[in-house]
Amino acid sequence: MYSQTTTGKLPKGAVGVQSFQGRLRLRLPRQLFNGKQQYLYLGLPDSTVNRKVAEAKAKMIEADIAFERFDYTLAKYGKSQPNLKVLEPPQPKPSLNLAQLWARYTEVRSNDVSETTLKLNYARVASHINKLPTKSLEDAIAIRDHLIKHNSPYTAKRIWIQLNACCKWAKRSKLIADNPFSEMAEDFKLNNNRESEDIDSFSKEEMEVIISAFENHPRYKHYASFVKFLFWTGARTSEAVGLKWKHISTDFRTITFTEAVVNISSQGIRKETKTKKSRKFPLFSLPKLVALLKGIKPENCDPESPVFTSLTGKLINAHTFNADVWKGCKRHGKQVDGIVTKLAKEGKISHYRPQYQTRHTFITQQVAAGKNSTTIARWVGNSASIIEKHYMGDLSHVGAAEF
Repeated sequence: MYSQTTTGKLPKGAVGVQSFQGRLRLRLPRQLFNGKQQYLYLGLPDSTVNRKVAEAKAKMIEADIAFERFDYTLAKYGKSQPNLKVLEPPQPKPSLNLAQLWARYTEVRSNDVSETTLKLNYARVASHINKLPTKSLEDAIAIRDHLIKHNSPYTAKRIWIQLNACCKWAKRSKLIADNPFSEMAEDFKLNNNRESEDIDSFSKEEMEVIISAFENHPRYKHYASFVKFLFWTGARTSEAVGLKWKHISTDFRTITFTEAVVNISSQGIRKETKTKKSRKFPLFSLPKLVALLKGIKPENCDPESPVFTSLTGKLINAHTFNADVWKGCKRHGKQVDGIVTKLAKEGKISHYRPQYQTRHTFITQQVAAGKNSTTIARWVGNSASIIEKHYMGDLSHVGAAEF
């Protein structure tokens, strides 16, 4: 209890005694009224005797606050006094559920992340939140269990990381009192590093089988050059799709990877590369790749036109390419195998791998050929440490390069 005329900040739960226009009032803690400052006007002149009365009342109120028995009707503190102002108890703030918090968090983060990140990553998390059986933060354990049960370990952990970040921000912003996801890291542990588990490159022989299958396919041979390019450069699919003829030097010595295309709602969105940095890829030492590019370059080529196109001459949609051509999908309720799935079923390759393994295959082959990690990293847009840690893969099926 503070008996001086208090104008500064009081300790939490303290009641101040103040003189206002010659009369005494009690300055009540803001915590009682959702941060708003409220006073009890005692109607007593400021005198030594009356200050003792005010101080005694302030001590009573402090004790009631400490023991959670504060009387918002003020009857206990002398409501019968004509000048005593009656206060209404504060209305509790409406609690926000996880979907509402994520919407606010996304809006705040929109100033710091790219449009494609918002539309892909953040929208994907929102979709997972919408599928939850409950969105109440009080049910965080049930949310955790649902994520683990209905997603792969990697996906579940990625979603938890985002939810944890969201609630961490919400706590700092005073939107919630506690972050219920903060202590769940151990629940989302992966058995091994996912990137290491995902490295499952094709052998050189399997690569040739796949390329040959594309070259000889009656409908999809159009994509043979695209597939060769992916295998022979280790480029990310989005970078290969986004490649324009202006990015290939006129003397066919280098490729500059500076753009990528991602598909959102079937629309190709052009953006920076994943690392947000341009990089040079050497063509001068790869005669087969040079011959490929020279062979598909149109006469009177428009520098702004894409190097690789769909069957209809438009930008390749990576999702459609995977579903229709590489892996296969269900059509009219019937499963139609893609080229690589069919090769696996026929025993022509050991097993099916996703299309992004073309990138891993290139890197693995370069490691086997003795190229150092720094050089490979520069070619494919990664760091040397990432190459060494994640992309070497199992080299048991890779033969030594002939010199």
